[in-house]
Amino acid sequence: MRNWLGNDGNWIVAGLAAAITVPFLSFAAGMPFWIAAIIALLVFAGLVILLAPRRLFEGLDIKRIGSGRVAFARDLLEAAVPFAERLETAADVIGDNQMAAAVRHLAEIAADVLRKVEAKPESANAVRRFLSYYLPRSAELAEGFAVIEVKRVPDLKQLEEVRGVLVKLEEAFVHYADSLVDEELGTLDTDLRLIQASLKEDIGR
Repeated sequence: MRNWLGNDGNWIVAGLAAAITVPFLSFAAGMPFWIAAIIALLVFAGLVILLAPRRLFEGLDIKRIGSGRVAFARDLLEAAVPFAERLETAADVIGDNQMAAAVRHLAEIAADVLRKVEAKPESANAVRRFLSYYLPRSAELAEGFAVIEVKRVPDLKQLEEVRGVLVKLEEAFVHYADSLVDEELGTLDTDLRLIQASLKEDIGR
């Protein structure tokens, strides 16, 4: 999963590149130090801009959507992203292959929902409960499963209880992910009925 909120990695990479550029140009290419320093500064600035993490809702027409809706979606995503990342991390450390696959599937669905909300922030309210409740609880349960299974004497009953709840949570994840797709369909059913009625009227079948 990509880092939705970005990080400072672009500054680190740019700094390393600039630091390498100066001695390379000065000693290997025989260029004057002050010219090498200017070039390194340009390299640094260029890489900072080039590698800058994409901001949430970048490229969207916020005025058309409404700043209030975008702010609401932003708050939901910023709170939900850490839990989505924790869910993915838990999948990597769970030893039970079947359970790890199930948790990884939850993480994939969560990433899909996050992408769709970012692309269409006005849909955020439809998955508000998913982002603020089901996703955080799922991450906590997955981490709990990982902790329990590494105990010297794991509580098998507790493991099965957590397993059962995580399996059921997949239904909720799928439900909310599909609700965003259903929202995209909009008036499809109505349009189909109208077209069928028009065709029957115009061509008699």
